[in-house]
Amino acid sequence: MLNQNRLFLQKIKSIMEYNTSRKKMVLPEYGRNIQKMIELTVEEPDKEKRNKMAQAIINIMGNMNPHLRDIADFKHKLWDHLAIISDFQLDIDSPYETPKIETLQEKPEKVPYNNKNARFKHYGKTIEKMIDYAINMEEGELKDILSQLIANHMKKSYLTWNKEAVSDEHIFSDLKELSNGKIDLSANKTTLTETKDILAKNKRRRSQRKK
Repeated sequence: MLNQNRLFLQKIKSIMEYNTSRKKMVLPEYGRNIQKMIELTVEEPDKEKRNKMAQAIINIMGNMNPHLRDIADFKHKLWDHLAIISDFQLDIDSPYETPKIETLQEKPEKVPYNNKNARFKHYGKTIEKMIDYAINMEEGELKDILSQLIANHMKKSYLTWNKEAVSDEHIFSDLKELSNGKIDLSANKTTLTETKDILAKNKRRRSQRKK
């Protein structure tokens, strides 16, 4: 009777066991039951049985995500996850090469960033590239049109970030500086879009985004 009570208490304790005291799940999306099934498969001494158990687990894992069945390499991904959850301890005849733990632990290569700062951040690097392109164009109507478009875009960018009036002369001066004096619209009597029109358009855009 005493032994039966102890067994009963052990079962109750097992049922009431909190997740915080359980073994950490390797891939939580598959749940604890899948992890336990894989642990039992690792402990199975007969390899033929392990192969059958592994295939059954793969089928269950696949049924958990039926919408992914048609995706290329989905099965391969499942077998990789099986190996990962088993901590690479599962000795079976997998249809795919088991991923190496060293490969999974490799840190991704650093993404090279352009550390060159823009001279005027409110214009951005794209404007500078456009100016460089315009500088190398042959003199003529096309270059004049592109230069004016660049100046208009600079004015829009300035008003977007600074939200205050800016004169055309100020934009022409910045364009001249960014082009190292090679594009000067101040002497061509160029007229840019009115400040009030740009501000009104920016206001409409902000109101539309809020909606």
